Amino acid sequence: MRKPTIEGQLFYVEEMDQLADELLEELSTEDPYKLDRVELEQTNSIELGTECKEQAQGDWSELKAPKVDLKPLPEGLRYAFLGENSTYPVIVNSDLEPEQLSALLVELRKYRKAIGYTLDDIKGISPDLCIHRIHLEDESKSSIEPQRRLNPNLKEVVKKEILKLLDAGIIYPISDSTWISPVHCVPKKGGITVIKNDKEELIPTRTIVGHRMCIDYRKLNSASRKDHFPLPFIDQMLERLANHPFYCFLDGYSGFFQIPIHPNDQEKTTFTCPYGTFAYRRMPFGLCNAPATFQRCMTSIFSDLIEEMVEVFMDDFSVYGASFSSCLSNLCRVLQRCEETI
Repeated sequence: MRKPTIEGQLFYVEEMDQLADELLEELSTEDPYKLDRVELEQTNSIELGTECKEQAQGDWSELKAPKVDLKPLPEGLRYAFLGENSTYPVIVNSDLEPEQLSALLVELRKYRKAIGYTLDDIKGISPDLCIHRIHLEDESKSSIEPQRRLNPNLKEVVKKEILKLLDAGIIYPISDSTWISPVHCVPKKGGITVIKNDKEELIPTRTIVGHRMCIDYRKLNSASRKDHFPLPFIDQMLERLANHPFYCFLDGYSGFFQIPIHPNDQEKTTFTCPYGTFAYRRMPFGLCNAPATFQRCMTSIFSDLIEEMVEVFMDDFSVYGASFSSCLSNLCRVLQRCEETI
């Protein structure tokens, strides 16, 4: 027995604990609970390893691969794929050597966040880097316009677009805006074809392959203060590109949607359609100052790279280099910069 060290405590017996431990060792040479713990730890280790492996491959997972319509390409170009079973396509030069193509695909796979195929891939540029403002002229008056009539086919076009933008978080419902603009649908034209008119004359024309939903922001644009940020001269860009043998062209996927709108200005982008009134969280097409905001944003992000390894005109990027390896290295720097802006 051991006496209590503090007044008021009881005596207790140490020997009982020792006897109990000895009895358990005699009854069982193996602790079943210990075995269960070991098996559980091994199982968790295997599952964790599998999960890490799947996570490493998950960026280019075939299960998450978007459905992309592979259109016919002009001569000299072909598709290559970043994922398995012809998923995640990119367009490459048909004359690339197998070693060059392999090196290109290996580098592209490192920048999944910078390569987008759907609206869900658009994470948006950080508001700390760029945000769109809509400044109105002094004494300008708000405008609330009614919705326009749409035939059943165009209503279906608008419905699909609304659902897609809602699902991506680009628009949200709103009911108390002082600015409301109507939607309208414009034809989406395909390639140029030659047809004969009534006089048997050959006339080039473009076939209509569908329709696109647009917002008529003419009233809002007329009341907005104009942003006069300059766009680069295309002829000067081409002169700088012409001196290099290797090129890589990047197209900003839904580029305007990557720039957030200031919360105080979002209600000004409200539009009306048969399915309600909605406002944009990100910069839509049709705003008069959207091109200037986008070009300013791209110039600020790539300011140290422009005219050195890349040319930027709106959402079109031209990366160049004196050799394949230098062009690939420059491409990686541009993609890395894209990921850093998210």
